[in-house]
Amino acid sequence: MVTGASVTPSPVSELRTFVERQSGQRIFDCYQCGKCSAGCPVDYAMDLGPRQIMRLIQMGLKKEVMQSTTIWLCVGCDTCSSRCPAKIDIARVMESLRILAAAEGTAPAVKKVDVFHKEFLKAVEQYGRAHELTLSAKYVMKTFDLSNMGMGLNMFSKGKLVFKPPSVSGAAEVKRIFAASRSAAATARPPAAGAEGGH
Repeated sequence: MVTGASVTPSPVSELRTFVERQSGQRIFDCYQCGKCSAGCPVDYAMDLGPRQIMRLIQMGLKKEVMQSTTIWLCVGCDTCSSRCPAKIDIARVMESLRILAAAEGTAPAVKKVDVFHKEFLKAVEQYGRAHELTLSAKYVMKTFDLSNMGMGLNMFSKGKLVFKPPSVSGAAEVKRIFAASRSAAATARPPAAGAEGGH
């Protein structure tokens, strides 16, 4: 036995370690059955399916994961998580990757989607649930993207968008959850920049 030698963590394992710590999921429990990708309602729009993202994390290929559109197009519907025979909450894995991207200042692979994510979360924290009109207005003001204006007007005419934010019971509890989440995120250290499994 050699004494006095230090063991340096493999760069390949650093991405997986961060994701597992942040999400609470065991990445190597995934055995690539593909049920997550088969059930994902937005898989058709992703460059890589959820199954492929899980495999890339296992391999420590950080660059390929972080440059994928998948982590930003995931809508958090939990279909993948509910279908997983290994009981992996894949939606939480995707969220941990978005947290990592934000912490490292990685530009999203989907244009302006980070603005939408931030405004959505702000609305939920403020009102206890999303308020579509506020969310849409703030998104447009920050991006000058008027491509969905026609759909928005149509929704408003049908009563799908309301001026007044809804009154939600438990809104204070939602604020406490956001505060606890920020505190937990502050203690999670992202893997070192450049740890991409040799890429």
